[in-house]
Amino acid sequence: TDFNFDKLHHTVLRSTVSKFLQDELTPLADEIDRTNDFPQMRSFWKKLGDMGLLGITVPESDGGTGLGIFEHCIVMEEMSRSSGAIALSYGAHSNLCVNQITRHGNDEQKAKYLPPLISGDKVGALAMSESGSGSDVVSMKLKAEKRGDYYVLNGSKFWITNGPDADTLVVYAKTDIAAEARGITAFLIEKGMEGFSAAQKLDKFGMRGSNTCELVFEDCKVPVENVLGPLNKGVYVLMSGLDLERLGGAAGPVGLMQAVLDTAFPYLHQRKQFGQSIGEFQLMQGKMADMYTKLSACRSYMYGVARACDKGHFNNRDCAGVILYAAETATQVALDGIQCGNGYINDYPTGRFLRDAKLYEIGAGTSEIRRWLYRKIF
Repeated sequence: TDFNFDKLHHTVLRSTVSKFLQDELTPLADEIDRTNDFPQMRSFWKKLGDMGLLGITVPESDGGTGLGIFEHCIVMEEMSRSSGAIALSYGAHSNLCVNQITRHGNDEQKAKYLPPLISGDKVGALAMSESGSGSDVVSMKLKAEKRGDYYVLNGSKFWITNGPDADTLVVYAKTDIAAEARGITAFLIEKGMEGFSAAQKLDKFGMRGSNTCELVFEDCKVPVENVLGPLNKGVYVLMSGLDLERLGGAAGPVGLMQAVLDTAFPYLHQRKQFGQSIGEFQLMQGKMADMYTKLSACRSYMYGVARACDKGHFNNRDCAGVILYAAETATQVALDGIQCGNGYINDYPTGRFLRDAKLYEIGAGTSEIRRWLYRKIF
């Protein structure tokens, strides 16, 4: 089924991105996963910038491509189909860092930070979570103390995607501890700032090659002009983009599910037992039907929500719902892909799809938190 609502525009985008990724990323995906490293990241980022994919939702007036979240989902989906890990890094750059600067930066901040992020000359990240505050973001401990024309940051962030690589980061810190949620402010942090460092990258179960680490702030001096959005309104800055983060993130598991089908279905027709391909047995045919319909349901849900968002109809219920459903479904589809045959050995990429898919039930809001959001909706 063709789920593209504007067939020509979206089909051209998908086919162009897909061909580029099949040439530039898919052949590297297994090695990236095995080594937990992507040494070609900088050159790959430049190519993404040349294609206009790093500022895809940024207005043309700010140097971006001027497209919508629907198009971002297409790119994220296709990239996840090639490499879930590198797609995760792409989302952290384009959907988190770039999007927040676009939405909340003043003219000077956008002029300074957006061009190198959009071109791929620099890598972006967002830092919210800490070792003791993930879902409970308000309990963060990173403190920013005003001293003249600077804020001095002390503390740390944890589980930060692109942390080891990022040149520009949107970082949340407490500027008024007593005010709790009303005392958090967003800052623009640059690699090389005195007192700011990235610790050793983490060795993860999945999403290997999408570098993740702890960020350390030790008397890090940040100019007052690097405050992003209103002072003490960091929760507003964060939450105002959270629906787009969740929706854009849902494209990750959708792309991973497609990758599972790309791998498992041909194998079902090649593998023979009892004189016929195992795909001819009814139980395996049923599994194929279930995998396909689950993927199609998630893809349709995602595109429907994306189209609504691009028309200005934001709905936190469905932005949370689509990633909740897609993430858990992707894990199950990947498990089914392993069951289809030979997925338990690393000569096939199916195990990688499972390990990558599981992240989406944990990162950017756990499945439990996403369900909890519904407590006041119905």
